[in-house]
Parts: sequence; structure tokens; C-alpha cells
Amino acid sequence: MQVFKFGGASVKDAGAVRNVGEIVKRFQDEKLLIVISAMGKSTNALEQLTEACYKQTGNAKKIFDEIKSYHDQIIKELIKDIHPHGFDDIENTFIELECLISGIPEGEYAFLYDQIVSFGELLSTKIVSIYLNQTGIRNRWLDARNFIHTDSTYREGKVDWTKTTQIIQSKLKPLVEKQIIITQGFIGNSPNNNTTTLGREGSDYSAAIFAYALDAESQTIWKDVAGVLNADPKRFKDTIKIDELTYNEAIELAYYGATVIHPKTIQPLQSKSIPLYVKSFVDPSASGTTVSNAPHDLIQMPVYIVKGDQTLVSISSKDFSFIVEENLSKIFEVFASHGIKTNMMQNSAISFSACVNTEDDNLKALQEALANQFNVRINKGCELFTARNVRSVQQVEYVKDKTILLEQRTRSSIQLVIQS
Repeated sequence: MQVFKFGGASVKDAGAVRNVGEIVKRFQDEKLLIVISAMGKSTNALEQLTEACYKQTGNAKKIFDEIKSYHDQIIKELIKDIHPHGFDDIENTFIELECLISGIPEGEYAFLYDQIVSFGELLSTKIVSIYLNQTGIRNRWLDARNFIHTDSTYREGKVDWTKTTQIIQSKLKPLVEKQIIITQGFIGNSPNNNTTTLGREGSDYSAAIFAYALDAESQTIWKDVAGVLNADPKRFKDTIKIDELTYNEAIELAYYGATVIHPKTIQPLQSKSIPLYVKSFVDPSASGTTVSNAPHDLIQMPVYIVKGDQTLVSISSKDFSFIVEENLSKIFEVFASHGIKTNMMQNSAISFSACVNTEDDNLKALQEALANQFNVRINKGCELFTARNVRSVQQVEYVKDKTILLEQRTRSSIQLVIQS
């Protein structure tokens, strides 16, 4: 039994979906569960729709029409003589979304976000499932929310592993034994039966949850690159594919910001020694990268990772007193309560600095919460640059002509918070 995951780029248009069909055709006699993300940049568009709906800006209908037109064009090019049931199912999904955005939003932004943005995965999987069935690849569409159960932490649902594993073992596994299953990444179900999401780019994590609970023999992530590379080919020249990684190496690279693998993906697989394959949907026969416990030499080549859309938060006490344990406890508590994700931190006697994901509303609330006791300085438009297995980053072309705001070194890595 295998778990496949296809991301947004692999289903961005009709041609891409046909390519997915060709890959799946190679494995159509296997026991296979396929997790699919929203098409192309649909998640970004749905985030804009959520913003427009929540703030009542008046352009929600326009954004909705653009999202619908994009999917309708793919359906028109991809699916011939669509069965009335399939067409009605997709149309009803759009009607449900339109009804959701037409009223006055209720509840917090994070709740509304999960209810709206989750439609990207629901639509993409229904379209792909219908197309595959039409081409003779028999499959069954299932709603991931019936199987992945979380708490009510919207936008970052915490998985109820006991409940999720039990229902996947008892209800889903017998179905995967019989036929190919198509389902969604990124989404789950709260105890109140509301949709939750697992965090941005969480479809890899969804696939790992399914793989863990199904006791899968492997998980494969299909990407537009040859595997895990030592740097982003869009930013660096002459990148090199890494053939093998240990689970721990992969966790570290993902945590530093390597976008090929979601940070939460590895641990469920590691706990059951399920190998992860990162392969190219452009060249499916290529070897890709294997992540496992298999013994091999640790990677010695230089690895460069750039995590964009970062903000440097610098905090100092107003009375020039030292930043001691009591202050740090207060700072960490405020960070956690406002959902601020810290990617690097450093403290001195009189200051504390953290490189965090840029989320304007959360950062504003953070400043307000700390304003009485601390001076808080914000530097937006930053990147977190991580270099592993290098003695110096001074010769790295990417770093030249950039301002270094913060630097931190460990035995194996150098991290810089930089601005252009």
C-alpha cells in the first residue's frame, strides 16, 4: 500500500492533470491512496477571498468569479461529456462556497479562513477523480475530513492521533485495499464538526498522517524538481540533487525552510520507518531522493536555504534592565498566544531578537501586548538564509549586496537574517 501526494503545481492546468493521470496509470494495479492539493495558486486566491469576505471590502464576488472561471476552464479542457452527477457535484461545491461568502461573516478570521480556503482541495480532488475515472483509472473520491480529526485550533489544527488512526484503520484501509482512493491534503475536522486546516502547505503532512495510519510501505511526494536539491534552483545556479537523507537530516532542512518537504511530514513516517520518496512529476522514471533510516554517509555538500517573507522582531526592556528568565518567559508567552512562529532567536544581556513569519495582524497585536514593558522594533521584508556545511558565507553570491541584521552560527550551520 502506497501513498502519493501531488501538489498544486502538478494539477495547475489541464495538461498537468493529464500528466498526473499518466503517472497514476503506471500504478493503477497497486493499492494506492492519492492526496492532492488545491490547483495552481488557488489557495492564494481563496485567501484573498477570505480577506475580502471578512473585511467586507465589496470585491468578494469578483474574486469568487475568477476562482470559478479558472476551474471551469480546466474542466472544459479536461473532461469530455461529464456525467451529470459529477457536474452537479462540482457545481454544488461552488454554490456552497458562494453561499458561505454571501452573508455577514461570523466568528474569528481563523475560523472563516478554514471554511473558505479548504474549498481549493475539495474542488481539485473532485475534478481529478472524475478525469481519472473517464480515462479508465477507476478510483473513489473520499472526503479527508471524515478521517483526519483535529482540535479546534483553526489554521493550525492539532491532529487527534488516536481517533484519526482508529478511523483510518477501520474505515479507510479496507477501501484502499479494493481500489484507488483520491482525497484531499491540508484539511481536517474539528470536534464541533467544522473544517480545520493543518497549516500552510500542509498537504505533505496530510499524506504522512494517512501513510502512518495505513501502515503504508512508502510515501511519495511528486514535485516539479528532480528531488531534494542542495539549494533552490530559482535562486542558485548549478544545484545538486541529494540522493539520500536520514529522517533527522530531512527534518532539519525542512525546519530551516527547505520548501520541498513540509516540516511536520517526517516524524509520523520516522516513527514507523516508512520511507519517503521525493520524485519529479516531469521525469517520473528518475530516481529522486529517498528519506529513510537506511545507513549512508551524512551529506557533506554545501546546502543553502532561503526562507522569505520574514520579519525581525527586536525587543529590549524600557528601563535598560537585563533580559532575564522572567522577561523571556513573558515574551515567549506573548509569542505563543498570538500565534507567532519563530524561525530563529538570539538574546543578549539587554535584548532579545527573533526572526518570525510575517503576519501583519499578529505582529501588530504582538507589539501592542509588549508595548507597556518593552521597546519593540520591527524590520519587515527580511529573509532567513541558512548555509550548512560551509565555513564562510562571504563568498556566496546570494548574500552579497545584502544587509545582515542578525547572524548565528552552530557547528554545522550559519544563519543570517538579511535584507536586500
